[in-house]
Amino acid sequence: MLQVFYGADDFSIHEALLEIKANLGESSMPDVNTSYLDGTKLRPDELQAAVQAIPFFGDKRLVIVTGLLGRFEAKEKRAATKKSAKAQESSVPLHQTLADIINGAPDSTIIVLSDSDVSKSNLLLKSLTPKADIRVFAPLKDSQLESWARKCVGKAGGKIDEEALNMLVRLVGDNLWIMRNEVEKLVLYAGDRTIKSADVQKLVGLSRETSIFTLVDAIVEGKLNLAQQSMNELLDVGAAPNYILVMLARQLRLMVRAKDLKNSGKSEKDVQSALRLTDYPFRKTMGHAARYSMARLHDFYHRLLDTDLAIKTGKYDDELALLLLISELCSKK
Repeated sequence: MLQVFYGADDFSIHEALLEIKANLGESSMPDVNTSYLDGTKLRPDELQAAVQAIPFFGDKRLVIVTGLLGRFEAKEKRAATKKSAKAQESSVPLHQTLADIINGAPDSTIIVLSDSDVSKSNLLLKSLTPKADIRVFAPLKDSQLESWARKCVGKAGGKIDEEALNMLVRLVGDNLWIMRNEVEKLVLYAGDRTIKSADVQKLVGLSRETSIFTLVDAIVEGKLNLAQQSMNELLDVGAAPNYILVMLARQLRLMVRAKDLKNSGKSEKDVQSALRLTDYPFRKTMGHAARYSMARLHDFYHRLLDTDLAIKTGKYDDELALLLLISELCSKK
């Protein structure tokens, strides 16, 4: 079985992965039979070893590869096709070698390729077997997002009126990780009564943005003590380490896009419209983007990926991994 999940809605991708594991059953899919691979620097021999491994006390193995498809996007094509002297001796391109390994996986191995936005012209995607189950996870918009948020409130055991729901969607946007976290806070706060717009304004408002901006400010300025204090404050009010990582990743994406739009000659008004940010978060985002070079932003992104992988593979517990990430980013000049 080969599953390909890609798109900007990484929360729904995460939920789809949990569904796969649940459908297989805990007894047939213990952690020892699940491999997480970082596709951004994965070698063919590493993929081959994971794919061909025999399940341990079970019928199936699950191999989850993140970031592999992104290596073969058009903008990376020139870099991806540069070959060393040794690689030039082979007539088989890297994407075809990887596709052959994936397509030739035994029936006992379930492979999931997970990535952000990918084009239909992606070399690796085009080389995968037609039997692959390909699902695109685009961000939810408008009525779809409102419907999802309403169901999320219901699953959490709460009720919300339409005015509060509209305000919640407007403040949080389409990041479902953040939405779920905010819904859980609201349901806990409201108890048995219906969530009102005053509740949303009090608990959500700009507090989420202010907290993450304080953390990013400290990282940009290299103030480790302040960054650690900001992180601890977020943890103290119930924010999970994964939530903080998601918030950092969201702000990083905004910074990259803001810098790219500004470099292309767009006016600040056009940039703000494209980012769909209100005045305060827009000013903070532009200020952060101006302090970072594009190369440093890319480095920031890869370090976030490494931290996420370290947590998922159990190399570090989530709080320690987050602390190491913030310490490293603050010391990076």
